[in-house]
Amino acid sequence: MMDFGIASVAAITVICYLVAQLIKATPLDNKWLPGICGLMGAALGAACLALGVPDFPATDYITAVAVGIVSGLAATGVNQVYKQFANTDK
Repeated sequence: MMDFGIASVAAITVICYLVAQLIKATPLDNKWLPGICGLMGAALGAACLALGVPDFPATDYITAVAVGIVSGLAATGVNQVYKQFANTDK
């Protein structure tokens, strides 16, 4: 069975989500949040590979950066899903 290192990927998503929440408190336009989360995820993915995080699902930097970008962008998607459910009219 293949181990996908879900904990490290989830950690990248959570960190990017928390940073996005901090950035929302600044005057920076929210349109930049997906890009910032993607770049932050890329950096965290590369850092996970460089630091040898156990069970990280990448063995090279290209894959690590790609996993990080997707995880970072997932943070903005999680936020949008939450907003959609919170704002639904009954």
